[in-house]
Amino acid sequence: MNQPVRTRPESSRRSLNEAYDTALLDLDGVVYAGGEAIEHAVESLVTARDGGMRLAYVTNNALRTPEAVAEHLTRLGVPAAPDDVITSAQAVARLISEQLPRGARVLVIGGEGLRVALRERGLTPVDSADDDPAAVVQGYGGPEMPWARLMEAGYAVARGLPWFASNLDLTIPSGRGIAPGNGAAVEVVRIVTGASPQAAGKPLPPMHRETILRTGARRPLVVGDRLDTDIEGADAGGVDSLLVLTGVTTPAQLLAAEPKHRPTYVDRDLRGLLTPQPEVAHDEASGGFRCGGWVARAEEGALVLTGEGDEPLDGLRALCAAAWAEAGDAVSEADAGKALARLGL
Repeated sequence: MNQPVRTRPESSRRSLNEAYDTALLDLDGVVYAGGEAIEHAVESLVTARDGGMRLAYVTNNALRTPEAVAEHLTRLGVPAAPDDVITSAQAVARLISEQLPRGARVLVIGGEGLRVALRERGLTPVDSADDDPAAVVQGYGGPEMPWARLMEAGYAVARGLPWFASNLDLTIPSGRGIAPGNGAAVEVVRIVTGASPQAAGKPLPPMHRETILRTGARRPLVVGDRLDTDIEGADAGGVDSLLVLTGVTTPAQLLAAEPKHRPTYVDRDLRGLLTPQPEVAHDEASGGFRCGGWVARAEEGALVLTGEGDEPLDGLRALCAAAWAEAGDAVSEADAGKALARLGL
């Protein structure tokens, strides 16, 4: 069930790696970007793991197998086993297996990660709409996926076959910027057929269920860079979340976030796992909110930031409280940007 409406980031007197038993970490934009480790990510994860926190890597990217992802992480300096990796391919394969008989043929539009996940569930991947499939599954196929694969999906879905999607992310981060994601390819098939797929990835329940089943986490913390997948998924699952600002979400977007997109905690990068989180308190004098040396308040939909703090991120936390509690939907990204200028964010 969804959590109560959040009106400010929460505090934690204990470091997050001590307060939670398992970190459910997104990969792209959190641990790496363009295949290379994000600054401070490796050492932060190693320290958190050595302190007793379990690390599970939860990704909407269905292209690679858990073995390939674990190998990549280990190469970056974060030793990981395939069992530490949960993908949207695994979540959608379970969803399909619950609706089709064992051995059923499934047309695969995507990469090896989808094929392996289907086989693990006793399903048979096929490549053509003419191979007598019982369903179609679509996942991110990498930048080289040919247009002919989308045509094949269109033919099969137009025949009325059940259609599944690993996830609906319209964009993904890359080393060169923001690129089209699986959701963009899904839209192509939707336009052709008028149909809609059953989706499994974050923020939807099948992905959260797959993650909890595979990790056994009792007090998990979702760590991500996206409001509409990572944070919304945590909200829907009723678990706490940490937003890191190393991926697609900008501070201005965070201030303008609707309730289901508001994280429990906010930090610059994965070093936030290793530290307590400061309190954001109501400031009696101004009627606004204080964090560190910063005070933020909302005036007729505009955000005002005063004070002087040593940590710009404390100013962002105070602004979050002012935006979420006082101004609500009246705060635009443009208005948020003006207040953020003082912080250099």
